[in-house]
Amino acid sequence: MKLIELHILQSFPVSCLNRDDVGSPKSAVFGGVQRARLSSQCLKRAARLASSEDSPSFSGIRSRLLRDSFIEALQAEGMDSAKSAESAKAICELFSKIDSKNEAQVTTAVYLSPSEIRDIAKAIAGGEDLKKAAKNAQRLDAADIALFGRMIANDATLNVEGAAMFSHALSTHKASNEIDFFTAVDDRKTDAEDAGAGMMGTLEFTSATYYRYAAINLDLLTTDTHLGKLTSEERRAILATFIQAVLTAVPGARKNSMNAATLPFEVLGIVKEKGQPIQLVNAFETPVRASGGGLNAASLEAMKAELEKLTTTWAIQQNEIWLSEVGINSFLENLTSHVQ
Repeated sequence: MKLIELHILQSFPVSCLNRDDVGSPKSAVFGGVQRARLSSQCLKRAARLASSEDSPSFSGIRSRLLRDSFIEALQAEGMDSAKSAESAKAICELFSKIDSKNEAQVTTAVYLSPSEIRDIAKAIAGGEDLKKAAKNAQRLDAADIALFGRMIANDATLNVEGAAMFSHALSTHKASNEIDFFTAVDDRKTDAEDAGAGMMGTLEFTSATYYRYAAINLDLLTTDTHLGKLTSEERRAILATFIQAVLTAVPGARKNSMNAATLPFEVLGIVKEKGQPIQLVNAFETPVRASGGGLNAASLEAMKAELEKLTTTWAIQQNEIWLSEVGINSFLENLTSHVQ
């Protein structure tokens, strides 16, 4: 497959960007030591939301609340209230099961685009078969579905394989969660009455330098089931928006109390005409150490060494570009120029 790969190094200060079921920063063991971790799902959602803010081409909506959207679209096509409600229920049942506790929603979140909803409604109002209407509906305004994919359990023919691949981000070094003890002062109590805090508690946090990896299958992205019906220029614009979002989007957990918004200090972009996605995460199987020079420099040195080793050992043919050497505009232009 033809690929674009992004190898991202980024440091975050005190933060809890991705929490587990008890509110602690997620972690994993790699190389025999505990690492800080950001899940791929967390990173994908941040990138998807950032892309949707920057481009109308990313207008897909994932929700269980399907019925009212289809009722509105059917009524816009001239269908009366009773018939539109009946048809909307049938459409919802094609994608999922109706929630027994709330008929306005289904049991599984479904990823659809506005144009897809309109096309299905128009076809149904015109008397077309439901399954045929859903299969033929266009979603050219939902590049996010093409990139992230979707699964429809009720009808596999409506599934879309995502053209983008994300790994879980891991710290390049050993990292442990720490405790933040906090208090809140009651403004209506004077020192004479009660000098204590109005409340107190603890939160867990971490700080780390992460290696992040994402890749885009360009062969899949340019098929008719994805973005193949768009022009080359449109596809390049979409891809530039997506890549920039991947690089700059920060998960929003505790963004007000632990604002950890940073940008990557280095990104390696790779274009492969053929091959398979290959991470450079094994550069950090032995945790890096600061050694007086900080973790960023040590992480970059380790990644470059791993890149050279893999390229030489496996005779990998690829085009490489470093963000720090060319700047973001040239970086995006270089990568997207390989999209047909």
